Amino acid sequence: MRPIPDDLARAQEEWHAVYRQLAVRPRTALRRRLIRLSSQVLFHPYWQGRRSAAWAALHGERRVRTSS
Repeated sequence: MRPIPDDLARAQEEWHAVYRQLAVRPRTALRRRLIRLSSQVLFHPYWQGRRSAAWAALHGERRVRTSS
């Protein structure tokens, strides 16, 4: 398994920190920062081409069985 890149790990750590701040003191700026970080983490190049069984189930993809 590939190691998680530093920028992705930092974004995830910051996401958690902002989420905790938002829970204590809700602010629009924090919500916006959380949304930006969410997209930064979700669409990071590290995840490209890594489709799991969970991803396939979520998107309705099924493996086609072929009879031999």
